[in-house]
Amino acid sequence: MFQTDMTFITELFTRNQELLWFATIAADLGFAILLFRLFGRQGLYASIVISLLLANLQGPKLTEIFGLQTSMAVILYSSIYFATDLLSERYGKAEATRAVMIGFTVSVMIIVMISMSLFYLPASAPATAELAQRMHEATATLFDFTPRFVLGSLLAYLVSQRFDVWIFHAIKLKTQGRHLWLRNNVSTMCSQALDALIYGLVVWWGVVDLATAMQLALSKYLFKLLIAALDTPFIYLARNWNVTDRDWVGGQTGVRSNQV
Repeated sequence: MFQTDMTFITELFTRNQELLWFATIAADLGFAILLFRLFGRQGLYASIVISLLLANLQGPKLTEIFGLQTSMAVILYSSIYFATDLLSERYGKAEATRAVMIGFTVSVMIIVMISMSLFYLPASAPATAELAQRMHEATATLFDFTPRFVLGSLLAYLVSQRFDVWIFHAIKLKTQGRHLWLRNNVSTMCSQALDALIYGLVVWWGVVDLATAMQLALSKYLFKLLIAALDTPFIYLARNWNVTDRDWVGGQTGVRSNQV
């Protein structure tokens, strides 16, 4: 029975990649609000770290959705902007900025540690040599980061995320706290445009001509625009939850309620 169900799901998503895309976004955002529901702001920090880790692991995987080429990183970044916007809404600008810097530090750590792992030679014992060599080559294919990629991805993340937090609060101040949908969408759409532009110029321009680099950036941005719109119901759902933040000190749990 289980195998039959899995075969059906596999065939369904194989034939309907757009449906898989929507399901992946729903799962990504769903796990983010689940972490928030269970662990408060710490859950949102965890969501950012997990999404960055997955984006680095699965980002090189390219696919086509709606006839346009995209990468898994674009999908997996959806919960990062959601998490920073929810942190901004519930806990303020300083807390959201802190989360951005945690994410940036984690990104640096991921890149450094994965790059170091590539220096290790595969095992040469006869029983495992073939498998070890295949795994080594697969890892090198996925994670042999170029300096251009490292600089572009880190710069795009840091600048766009800091800008996202700033413009979110600028709009919130201007509208006197009204119209959450407006600041959520405008801040994400503007910061995503900045992210795509920086990434296109730093990573792609020079590898391809400027026109092609901008076409790649535009394709990436179109997907992010749609994701920004899709996360709006999720932030409305989570905004007014009565969520507790738990501080673990000496094995004891201190609980602080945070309700807006």
